[in-house]
Amino acid sequence: LRGSVLLDADLTTGSVKWKAIGRLDREYKTGYLEDLEDLRATNGTAGGPSITKNYNNGDIRELWVEAPLGERTTVKFGKQQLVWGESDFFQAMDLVHGYDYSWRLFFEGENEEWRKPLIMLSAKIRVPEAKGMIAAFVRPGWDRCEDIGNTYDIRGGRWFFQPYRGFDLTRVTTKNCEHKDGDMDDVTGGIRWSGEAFGLNYSIAYLTTFSADPVASSAFKPHQGVPVAGAVFDLIHPKIDVLGATVSGYSETLDAVISAEVAYTKDQPYNVGTGAFNPGNAANPGIGLNGIKKKDTLRTMIRIDKDLSLENVFGTSRPSFSSIQLFNTQVLGFDGGDDLVRLFAYGTPLNEHSTILTAFTTLNYRNDTINPGLAVGFDLSNGGGFAIPSVALTFSDKWVAKVEADIFWDGGKSNKTQFSNGESQLFGYFNRASQLVFRLTRQF
Repeated sequence: LRGSVLLDADLTTGSVKWKAIGRLDREYKTGYLEDLEDLRATNGTAGGPSITKNYNNGDIRELWVEAPLGERTTVKFGKQQLVWGESDFFQAMDLVHGYDYSWRLFFEGENEEWRKPLIMLSAKIRVPEAKGMIAAFVRPGWDRCEDIGNTYDIRGGRWFFQPYRGFDLTRVTTKNCEHKDGDMDDVTGGIRWSGEAFGLNYSIAYLTTFSADPVASSAFKPHQGVPVAGAVFDLIHPKIDVLGATVSGYSETLDAVISAEVAYTKDQPYNVGTGAFNPGNAANPGIGLNGIKKKDTLRTMIRIDKDLSLENVFGTSRPSFSSIQLFNTQVLGFDGGDDLVRLFAYGTPLNEHSTILTAFTTLNYRNDTINPGLAVGFDLSNGGGFAIPSVALTFSDKWVAKVEADIFWDGGKSNKTQFSNGESQLFGYFNRASQLVFRLTRQF
């Protein structure tokens, strides 16, 4: 049971724009959260902060000033969000920011709610002669530790991965943002060219940033020899370099927009050490605690967006926007002997390819005031998937609502015992996590 208040303020002084967004979040500790907090004592991880610390927050989401420099250049400075890339469900090039997945891991809400803004200097330079634009940013390293990389619900809450709900992992680990391979004070940045040619929209980008998902630097084999502060391991976000490109265009044959994206990541970090947790074996304690190995990674995406004429079938008021997306992650130079794991705290081996197929469609009734939707996804490499039926309702210009079900199946691959050598893969993490969500918003 969650409540949020978001205030969005704009100001224009001459040609200069100012922006401030603040959000306050508070949750009531439901009976389910009480049960999960009680489980932390059973698991021997009691004594930490209340489980609602996962979810209660107050933050300045954005605070920036933007001004033109001449006729072609616009410069923005402050806490802001930048979106690079074409992917919807899984990010390939959209790696400028990390995401806060602690309170909501699947789809209810928009990326702007989850994305963690950063303090940056960004610029856009329009080049009309080449039908394009240069976008660039520099992050000077003034952000907080919690702003770096993706944040997951590791305190044992409702979105911790199966079978760790009710287990407070922070009792045995800490987040290290000062590791020499991932120091939050280091300057990061990127540059992108986007343009039009031969009827296509395209972009080419390079950025140096922090690995979105954390990896574990363990006490058994500390990464680069840096001692860990946590009892068992530290979570770190090593820096990576990413080179990517996107292209999109309209196909008359399919009457659809086709988009593609590719991102090459240099030295993507992975944890090492398959098998169940065995602290007595310092050579390989298992569950990803035998060090960190870096492998170049290639992420590719292709998507088809199309308006389907379903008015005569479902009685909709207009064509229904639909999309299908195929997303693949490939570990280049893959070698099974590297003993890479999919995710720390699991002993499951990483596959060379991880391929996800997703699709969604939205129906529109009563002039877009009633909008049912359905999103589905399938892990083609490991089994499992999700289905998300939903209905968005607009009652007036002030009141909107949404009802959504998040339904998961694991394909028979889900751990049942903590720190075990189970077969858990992506959707196995969400075993017994299906949820029904009601959301009401008052806009003023």
